[in-house]
Amino acid sequence: MKVREQFILISVIVVVAIIGIALLWSPILWAFVIIIPLIMLGVFDIFQTSHTIRRNFPLIGRARYMLESIRPEIMQYFVETDTEGRPLNRILRSLIYRRAKGQTDTEPFGTQMDLYHSGYEWLEHSMYAKQNPKEIGEFPRLLIGGKDCKQPYSSSLLNISAMSFGSLSKNAVLAMNKGAKMGHFAHNTGEGGISDYHLEHGGDLIWQIGTGYFGCRNDDGTFNDVTFRENATRPQVKLIEIKLSQGAKPGHGGILPAAKNTEEIARIRHVKPGIAVHSPPSHTAFADPIQFMHFIKRLRDLSDGKPIGFKLCLGRKQEFMDFCEAMIYTGITPDFITIDGGEGGTGAAPVEFSNSMGMPLREGLIFVHDTLVGFGLRKEIKLIVAGKIITGFHMARAIALGADGCNSARAMMLAVGCIQALQCNLNTCPTGVATQNASLVKGLVVEDKWPRAKRYHEATIHSFLELVAAAGLNDPSELTRNHISKRVGLYDVKTYDEIYPYMEPNSLLDINTIPESYQKFFQLTRIMK
Repeated sequence: MKVREQFILISVIVVVAIIGIALLWSPILWAFVIIIPLIMLGVFDIFQTSHTIRRNFPLIGRARYMLESIRPEIMQYFVETDTEGRPLNRILRSLIYRRAKGQTDTEPFGTQMDLYHSGYEWLEHSMYAKQNPKEIGEFPRLLIGGKDCKQPYSSSLLNISAMSFGSLSKNAVLAMNKGAKMGHFAHNTGEGGISDYHLEHGGDLIWQIGTGYFGCRNDDGTFNDVTFRENATRPQVKLIEIKLSQGAKPGHGGILPAAKNTEEIARIRHVKPGIAVHSPPSHTAFADPIQFMHFIKRLRDLSDGKPIGFKLCLGRKQEFMDFCEAMIYTGITPDFITIDGGEGGTGAAPVEFSNSMGMPLREGLIFVHDTLVGFGLRKEIKLIVAGKIITGFHMARAIALGADGCNSARAMMLAVGCIQALQCNLNTCPTGVATQNASLVKGLVVEDKWPRAKRYHEATIHSFLELVAAAGLNDPSELTRNHISKRVGLYDVKTYDEIYPYMEPNSLLDINTIPESYQKFFQLTRIMK
């Protein structure tokens, strides 16, 4: 007998049995309050055509969908081990929470990592380790600003990576910005523009400009010099970052649905409210590397000489080399470049883009650094990295591979309350971090959360400096690739300078000294001639 027929038979038997018992004991009729709705749900399941499981297994089939709906919570709380969770495992999440709350961040009984698994990395310590890492007030800073910059910025080595208001709630933005203000680090606005919440507490801002030119656009979506200058000259804006691509969805545009385009969002982004707004996959203000360099100069002039940079997830290597040639040809260089990795996060991205598009951070960073060295441009440009920067070791590894500083987004989200519920794209974030639901946002108390962002930042920088001291170094800038070892097989360990040998300075400027690994990318342009 099929389950559908079994359901009908059991329903009839139960109804008849209750009626029969009611002849002797009438209170049993109250059971119909539960039984009748269940039977109706089962009947509905039989006649609906959208879900085969429910049609074939009325009522019982619903349990499958109920369990599936809470699968992420079951996995996170009861199934996954401390090292298995994704995107961030429990070890990393717990570390962020403890540092944000000012609790002890030490671990008992030794590492849980598999030290003999291919890919395991470690920082090589020195027998002559330094004693006292710098205190909070003495943390080293990074001066960002090249030869044409008139307002260089003294930056922290760790800042908040790009996240827009709209993707984040107003309370999350307020908490992060006040944490940045009190902790003396910078807060990237994301491409959604500068909101009132970015300005309320006065934290230093990195204003990001994407392909939609939100906050500096004309009605047709093209770039507007006047509104750009109005925002760029705000005292709170310290750096201006042109977003070419991001790690989670490089080469992919975006759309702000009409339902989310409120009066407030429209005012911030300089668009009309109540309509869908598209961000194209590429910029309309420039069409080639030469034009891009002139656009950088245009923004620097309009902002009265503030540092101008760009963010990209590396794709075709030849295109970045074209950028470098354009820098040499025009004499215009950015003040900084932010390199995002394919492991970078986002509020929402197509699965194919998130999983299968964009170069991972380490390979992208190494290529960008080496290419700039080869073209003789590295000293002019600071390199910032983003993409799962969580711990002091992540910072040490990035700087050893060629970075000058780091940005972090997801760690800052967790610091102000995120629990990695993976509902950023549904407007149902239970912690009020990545939602515009007013009821959920109200649960995030700014005055309770901003100190957590500050404490996480301080503890992570302090941990990073302890690692630098343990390596016997006086300053983070002394970290090199030979300080990081990587297991590339069960019996084979190499340092990063063995895996990725350093580029000889200026070697890409002479056709006779171009490394073999670069020759396949190289095109003889007017610069090489």
